[in-house]
Amino acid sequence: MSEKLTTASVLAFERKLDPSDAVLYAGRWDERSNASAWVPIILREKSVRGTISNRLKAKDLDPAKLDARIENPNLQTVDVATLPADADTLRVRFTLRVLAGAGAPSACNSAAYRARLQSVLNDYVAKQDFTELANRYAANLANGRFLWRNRVGAESVLVEVMQERNGEPAQTWSFDALSLDLRTLGDELDPEVKALGGLIADGLAGRAHVLLQVTAYVRLGRGQEVFPSQELILDAGSSRKSKTLYHVQGVAAIHSQKVGNAVRTIDTWYEGARELGPIAVEPYGSVTTQGKAYRQPKQKQDFYTLLDDWLLREKTPPVEQQHFVMAVLVRGGVFGDAS
Repeated sequence: MSEKLTTASVLAFERKLDPSDAVLYAGRWDERSNASAWVPIILREKSVRGTISNRLKAKDLDPAKLDARIENPNLQTVDVATLPADADTLRVRFTLRVLAGAGAPSACNSAAYRARLQSVLNDYVAKQDFTELANRYAANLANGRFLWRNRVGAESVLVEVMQERNGEPAQTWSFDALSLDLRTLGDELDPEVKALGGLIADGLAGRAHVLLQVTAYVRLGRGQEVFPSQELILDAGSSRKSKTLYHVQGVAAIHSQKVGNAVRTIDTWYEGARELGPIAVEPYGSVTTQGKAYRQPKQKQDFYTLLDDWLLREKTPPVEQQHFVMAVLVRGGVFGDAS
């Protein structure tokens, strides 16, 4: 009699979409093809005199006390990043590696569990390939979601995606990002988006080596502020600045983690997706800005319940939830059953 299959205590997956940091440059819209016309965006410090505007406790609502507090200015030193006065366009550039072996664990201490996982993976790839996931990743490159706040209010956004092979351009795609809907990822995709998705699927399946260079041109207006990533200062008392922005060797930049989060914002298979739209692929559907997990274990829609149903209880999830499970494995992480 065979032993009951249980989750491996050591189980880890490496991420298969590997973006670099995105660096920020400034230039003019009509000089997009002139590589020498783009200059790095350098962070500057600014000291400002703000007012007290936070919510006050009941004991401080007395008019005299409030007046006394308002007399004390809210002095702040912050990092800022802006386009120069003669530049109207932001250029954001990063690279993205698509790695093979999606779904195969990088560490697993149970041969039986690994064999069952490989069987499920082979079945999924045979029926679905990685087409649905890859098309959604491609859509998020084409629509410029990785620009985050820099996309908001832009007059024009052009995204160019180039496949590099041996250091040389192999294929190139160009997208008008503002014409693509951020909420439409799996339906009625542009043929060019599907073509890019086909390449990403080949990379995930190991049929091709895929390295992409992604460049976005964002027409904002001369001298306008741009938005690199903000650093998390763990020891607030050690910093004299109330806002510290991220840079790479002095050039303003967006964290690779933030770029990756945007690319994997493809989960529309959770309950309530019609109203909220896509969220980043996370085991519990966590959206920290809303303080909410959209895939609760009680609903049996979280990654762990779906994975255990699929592997241990041989209850094949619906196709949409199979896509979600595979997307989490592409994301990577440590998912073992160790205490």
